[in-house]
Amino acid sequence: MLNMTDIMETIKMIQEEKLDIRTITMGISLLDCADTDIDRACEKVYNKITSKAKNLIPVGESIEKKYGIPIVNKRISVTPISMLLAISGGDPVKYAKALDRAAKTLGVNFVGGYSALVQKGFAAGDLELIESIPRALSETEFVCSSVNVGATKAGINMDSVAIMGNKILEAAKLTADRQCIGAAKLVVFCNAVEDNPFMAGAFHGVGEADCVLSVGVSGPGVVRSALAKMNANSDLDLATMNEVAEVIKKTAFKITRMGQLVGSEAAEMLGVPFGIVDLSLAPTPAVGDSVAHILEEIGLEECGTHGTTAALAMLNDAVKKGGVMASSSVGGLSGAFIPVTEDAGMISAARSGTLTIEKLEAMTSVCSVGLDMIVVPGDTTAETISAIIADEAAIGMINSKTTAVRLIPAIGIADDEELNFGGLLGSGPIMKLHKQSSSKMIQRGGRIPAPLQSLKN
Repeated sequence: MLNMTDIMETIKMIQEEKLDIRTITMGISLLDCADTDIDRACEKVYNKITSKAKNLIPVGESIEKKYGIPIVNKRISVTPISMLLAISGGDPVKYAKALDRAAKTLGVNFVGGYSALVQKGFAAGDLELIESIPRALSETEFVCSSVNVGATKAGINMDSVAIMGNKILEAAKLTADRQCIGAAKLVVFCNAVEDNPFMAGAFHGVGEADCVLSVGVSGPGVVRSALAKMNANSDLDLATMNEVAEVIKKTAFKITRMGQLVGSEAAEMLGVPFGIVDLSLAPTPAVGDSVAHILEEIGLEECGTHGTTAALAMLNDAVKKGGVMASSSVGGLSGAFIPVTEDAGMISAARSGTLTIEKLEAMTSVCSVGLDMIVVPGDTTAETISAIIADEAAIGMINSKTTAVRLIPAIGIADDEELNFGGLLGSGPIMKLHKQSSSKMIQRGGRIPAPLQSLKN
């Protein structure tokens, strides 16, 4: 039986508190597109994507109209392209251009999967694809790339870490005339998941079905609003932290139910299996849609001050607890994202100097992803970028969680200026890094062995 109170509450969430479905993402396996001729393989890739996803945009739009909830992005993720390249050889950028052409034909926002999984070493096609990433991202508009360099079971491939520092720098340089956007479409992972619907790190894992539909929800504004109401009603007595956690958990439940509804219906309309709901709190640069502002509602004067890591740990845990009660298909990354340029509160805290890269690194040990959308000085060395990747991968490896790095070197931009990407990618100040070198460590190469906790069999 429909509850009018619940209906009105949901309408208010959408209209006033910026609740949206951040993305519906169709994952498509390209394994059956492999061919020894790269041109034939690219044509198969284009044909399969445009065939499987031909109704993705119309279905998304019809659900938006039916329920009145915005679906901000419609996206596609594909099998890591390095696997196809292993069969065909040739110029990997041909695959990137085939993906880009498919995205333009369909009208989707992004295609993820120009990727390689090298946590334990390089297989055929991996190095060739990684070398091509900067050129692929500079010559396409909708393609996103990711590389997994570490895992709890495998350790950290330091040879790939060293390479990725260079590739991030190259991607920024090749797109310096476009706010260094190439680096913003490139993620380096530890413990990458196979069913992530969020860009830029989405790819369709080899353990997934041939074609699935997953959904990524949002909702920082809804959580902040719930906490603001709780604070307003508490009079002189502050709510305890476990009461705060309970409010977040109940709110996450409601948000996830909406995601489950939209994802299940979209999958049915498209005639493909429903994959997962990623219940991550995904912020935007819009005022009121910020994870940082949730932390400040909990009781911090500004995000980044002492207590931030504890508040974020509680938030992340409560979101997961609420989400798993609302859906039996929770997956992806799930929790709270802290991308600096995409979060109005993070941007403000970074500008004031309260939020530093060291504090962000501490926060990544308890949240969903990692050092995300951080603008760094344009003269940062490749070795320093690699060292930051290594630090973040170590947090993921030791804690058996997904971590990632998405840094944007601000090529040709003064340290007191900002990069401005517009839209969901937002803008942000250049964050200071240590000047002391880490190059000797990075030059050692080899592999950081898997930790003791990897031996779980």
